Amino acid sequence: MDDNRIQQMIKQFQVVLLDGAMATEIEKKGLDIKDDLWSAKAIIDTPDLIKEVHLDYFKAGADIATTNTYQANIEGFKKHGWTDEDARHLMTKAVLLAKEARDEFWTSLTKQEKLARPYPLVAGSIGPYGAFLADGSEYTGKYDLSIEEFQQFHLSRMKLLKEAGIDIFAFETIPHFHESMALAQLLETAFPDTSAWISFSIANDQQLCDGTALDEAASYFNQHSNICAIGVNCTSVSRIPKVISNLKNVTTKPIIIYPNSGEQYDPQTKSWSKEQQYENFGVISKDWYKNGASLIGGCCRTTPKDIRHIKEWARDKNMGDGSNNKLKFL
Repeated sequence: MDDNRIQQMIKQFQVVLLDGAMATEIEKKGLDIKDDLWSAKAIIDTPDLIKEVHLDYFKAGADIATTNTYQANIEGFKKHGWTDEDARHLMTKAVLLAKEARDEFWTSLTKQEKLARPYPLVAGSIGPYGAFLADGSEYTGKYDLSIEEFQQFHLSRMKLLKEAGIDIFAFETIPHFHESMALAQLLETAFPDTSAWISFSIANDQQLCDGTALDEAASYFNQHSNICAIGVNCTSVSRIPKVISNLKNVTTKPIIIYPNSGEQYDPQTKSWSKEQQYENFGVISKDWYKNGASLIGGCCRTTPKDIRHIKEWARDKNMGDGSNNKLKFL
């Protein structure tokens, strides 16, 4: 397996900051993403906006940029009229945008500023098969493929992301236990030198969307050395305390948490309703860390401001052995 960079970051800094939502930030900058490709539409129409959002999150304090490939895949682009070659180029382009943003940001820092934070990583986002269906299935898990079919669907884009230079994979919003098994097996056989985190899509604080018990799903991966962290994403912040407690009981791996704002998504209209369920992401995220989460960020409808609030406690306090400088910049 590749070097355990996530574990090294946690050992030195105690908490690793993820980024937040990409799609809703792109929307704020003027792109209509009410489309089957969702945020992946920006790779075609407005790639500069993707890089701009990545930079916004790095400046806010994020240690990891997640590529804008959650809903991007070759078949999806081809359905919209692009050739196979074009589709492969678009997948690669999404990684290059994240790497360019990372390099531009890192170059802008002083030597002292670089000592105060880990060197940022680029995580290749691999959304579930349900995201490709573009019908909200990532929140229901109501689809079923064989292990081999899941692997066949994911393999081509994983190869493209790896070849483009991602540091780790992010298997995210996975509602289907068999799909997570397929991804872990594929990682070990086709990408043995690369690690990944798995974050599940959950129906409640005890079950994946397909009905599998969360503790069963999480504990399954304890013996998979390539899986560097286990957790949940794109669920309500109100579920997070109980989820962390449940995960701590069954896994020794770092716990990764990045919920949405608590609003409700309608896959038909591709819009959000209700109000966010928190006032300050920094306040509640600090409790998640105290309770056992090591990788913390946000998902849909969260913002660079939310990540900055996490940074304010995660980097402005002396964490670890006292050798790290406090983050007082940006």
